[in-house]
Amino acid sequence: MPYKKLEEYNIDVTDHIKKHFETIIEELGEDKNREGLLKTPERAAKALQFLTQGYDLDASEILKGAMFAEDYDDMVIVKDIELYSLCEHHMLPFFGKAHVAYIPNGHIVGLSKIPRIVDVFARRLQVQERLTHDILECINNTLKPKGVAVVIEASHMCMMMRGVQKQNSVTTTSGFRGAFETIETRTEFLKLISSDLS
Repeated sequence: MPYKKLEEYNIDVTDHIKKHFETIIEELGEDKNREGLLKTPERAAKALQFLTQGYDLDASEILKGAMFAEDYDDMVIVKDIELYSLCEHHMLPFFGKAHVAYIPNGHIVGLSKIPRIVDVFARRLQVQERLTHDILECINNTLKPKGVAVVIEASHMCMMMRGVQKQNSVTTTSGFRGAFETIETRTEFLKLISSDLS
């Protein structure tokens, strides 16, 4: 059976973005007709659409589709969620891990939906601060739990490849709502995400 790609892209949008990439390649002093670059504009157009597909997804609806009534009321943590996003200032990648916790208030959500929510907001032009806030508020407003916590640790290519060129810097952002605004609960969460329980 021949290889078939699973991704599907809007042909008109792809062609439009492709033309812009052809112009960019030429403006940078390259030959867009060189063998290695012939398909680059189309590939880049599709890559950008993939990396920004979060605009077409409703994070709240994703959560609502997997909510279950449950009287569990202790902390639920999904940690070390890989994330990849594009910095809106330079359109260069930033990547790292998200740690998300919530304390249910009558409803739990399918565990796979937490990483999906991270992806929905990461697959947009972002800044790390807003990404943290978007994830936090979506879970808080949709699940209405007793508390939500989000911590993101990420490396930014705009700092590593250009500008100050600091390869080992990591940016950490956090947000807390409800029960996690108390020192005791917040400390427990931060201790759990930094520990190796194996």
